Amino acid sequence: MIKKIVTLLLPWLLRRKLLNYWFGYNIHSTARIGFAWIFPNYLEMGENARIDHLNIAVNLDKIILGKEVIISRGNWITGFPTKTDSLHFKHQKDRKAELVLGAYSSITKNHHIDCTSSITIGKFSTIAGYNSQLLTHSIDIYNSRQDSKPIVIGDYTFVGTNVVILGGSVLPSYSVLGAKSLLSHEFNKEWCLYAGVPAKEIKEIRKDAKYFHRQNGFVI
Repeated sequence: MIKKIVTLLLPWLLRRKLLNYWFGYNIHSTARIGFAWIFPNYLEMGENARIDHLNIAVNLDKIILGKEVIISRGNWITGFPTKTDSLHFKHQKDRKAELVLGAYSSITKNHHIDCTSSITIGKFSTIAGYNSQLLTHSIDIYNSRQDSKPIVIGDYTFVGTNVVILGGSVLPSYSVLGAKSLLSHEFNKEWCLYAGVPAKEIKEIRKDAKYFHRQNGFVI
C-alpha cells in the first residue's frame, strides 16, 4: 500500500518507471496515467495510451490497453481476481478477471465496468457518453451462487450513452448499440443498429458510414 501511495504522488516520468519496476507493469514510454488509482495485478499500456484523472481500477488480474487507447475521467473499473482464497467463483476454473482494449479504442466518462470475467473491446471502438454499466457477474438463482460470464465488444463498434451490458453478451464488429439499451445476450450480425430493452436488431447500417473506416481513434 505504501508503494502505491508513493507512486500516486510522484511526477509521471518517475512514477512510470517505478510502476514498471515495483509492480512488473509494461507501460510504454509515451503512455500516461493521470491522478488515478490504477493497480491491477498486471498492467500493459501501448504507445500513446492514456488513462485520465480520477479513474479507479482495482481487483483485476490484468488490464491491457493497445496503441492510442484513451480512458477518460471518472470511471470505476473493478473485478474479482482469480487467485484468492475466497469461495466466490471457485467453480469457474477458466475465469479471467481482465479488461482488454484494442488499438485506438476509447472509454469516455463516468462508466462502471465490472471485470469479474473478461471484458474485451475491439480496435477503433467507443464506449460513449456517460453512466453505462458493463456487468459480468450476477447471482445464479438456480444454484444459489455468484456466477460470471465474459463480455465481448467487437472492432469498430459504437456503444451509446447510459446502456447496460450483461455478462454473456456479444456486440458484433461494425455495429452500434443505441442509448439506454440493455444488451443481454449474444448477437453475431455485423453492420447493424441494436437498441431497446432488451436490445434487438433495429436496422442495417450502410457500409459506407465513415466511422467504420477511420484510421484515427479520436473523432473530431
